Amino acid sequence: MIWAGFLFGLLGSFHCVGMCGPIAMALPFVGSSGWRYYAGRLLYNGGRIVTYASLGAIAGAFGQSLEMAGLQQTVSIVSGVLILLLLVLPAALKGKASNVLGTDKVMGWVRKKLGYYFQKNSLGSLFIVGMLNGLLPCGFVYIALAGAISAPGIGGAMLYMALFGLGTFPLMYIVSLSGKLISLKVRGMFNRAVPYVGMALAVLFIVRGLGLGIPYLSPKVVQTEQHTTEMSCCSKPK
Repeated sequence: MIWAGFLFGLLGSFHCVGMCGPIAMALPFVGSSGWRYYAGRLLYNGGRIVTYASLGAIAGAFGQSLEMAGLQQTVSIVSGVLILLLLVLPAALKGKASNVLGTDKVMGWVRKKLGYYFQKNSLGSLFIVGMLNGLLPCGFVYIALAGAISAPGIGGAMLYMALFGLGTFPLMYIVSLSGKLISLKVRGMFNRAVPYVGMALAVLFIVRGLGLGIPYLSPKVVQTEQHTTEMSCCSKPK
């Protein structure tokens, strides 16, 4: 399931181009050397991946708390349900939730800092711009984080989100170098496909959590002698 993060990022990278492409295209040219131009774009994308991995740690901590409560199957089901909710809830309702949680103020600070570091003429500032960019509101990232909840432990969730970021990297790096966005027609096609990919991922997590006895896809949960639960994908029938 860890590699699902990479595949989701790779398939949805066209969505990232539509949302964050303008920022990538507007990155300042640092210095006069050609290598600094390429290095700056690498650092920007590296900053995004670092932020995604850090957010994965938070999702992993939440998932681990559920596992410690003996809700191992529930973790996977919760991930799937959260993804479905993110896909079907109207934007207006999400906006109200944002106001209640106070995230608008946080995003205001992030945008302010983005503007500040855009004015800096250093490679380090481009890395920070990438980190801040990773914090901007994005339903695509939220869906990935919902999936990271079911990853094995905090380290697994961080790896899941890092792989998600790596999946978005190739296309985002090309856009940052070329200064051109993918055509509206192509972007629109992939943006329309994102909900279907997210829905398939949600169903996969829910089926996995149901413990239907399907090897590798939905393994049964068995009781150990210590009265803890673990998912076994290759247990032998008695």
